[in-house]
Amino acid sequence: MSATEKTTDDKRQLLRHTVATLAYRGGKAVSSVPDSFASFRLNETTRTPIQILTHVGDLFDWALSIAQGRETWNNAKLQSWDAEVERFFVVIKAFDDYLASDNELACSAENLFQGPIADALTHVGQINLLRRMAGGPIKGENYFVAEIESGRVGADQSQKRTEF
Repeated sequence: MSATEKTTDDKRQLLRHTVATLAYRGGKAVSSVPDSFASFRLNETTRTPIQILTHVGDLFDWALSIAQGRETWNNAKLQSWDAEVERFFVVIKAFDDYLASDNELACSAENLFQGPIADALTHVGQINLLRRMAGGPIKGENYFVAEIESGRVGADQSQKRTEF
C-alpha cells in the first residue's frame, strides 16, 4: 500500500468514525422525545425538529450521491417522526456502507466532512437544543468515553453510557 493509499484509507476511517459518532449522538437526540416535540416551533422563522431531521436525511442522501460522483439534491417530503427517525439511520448506513466499500470516493474526504457531515452535526445539536427548550432535554454525557465504533450506525447503539 502506497503512502497516498494509506492516507486516503485513514481519512475514510475517520469519516466512518465521525458518521458513527453522528449516529450515536443523533440517536440519543431523536429517541424518547415528548409527543409534541416533532412540531415544536420556537418562533415562526425556525424549523421544527421534524423539518431538521428530514433535512439531515437529505444531507446524507446528498453525501452518498457526492461520494458516488453523481451529486444530486432532493428535498424529501416530511413523514411521521418515527419514519424520519428510521430514515435517519437508513441513510447514514447507506453512506457508511459506501465508505466501508472499496469503491472510489468521487471527491475528497475533506469536502465530504466540511459539507454534509459537518452540517448534519450542527443540526443534531439544534435538535438537542430544541429538546431542552421544549422541556425534554437529554442527559449530558462524557462522549470521550462513549462506546462508539465505526460501522455501528443504526439505532442499536451502546447503552453503556457515562451520563450526568
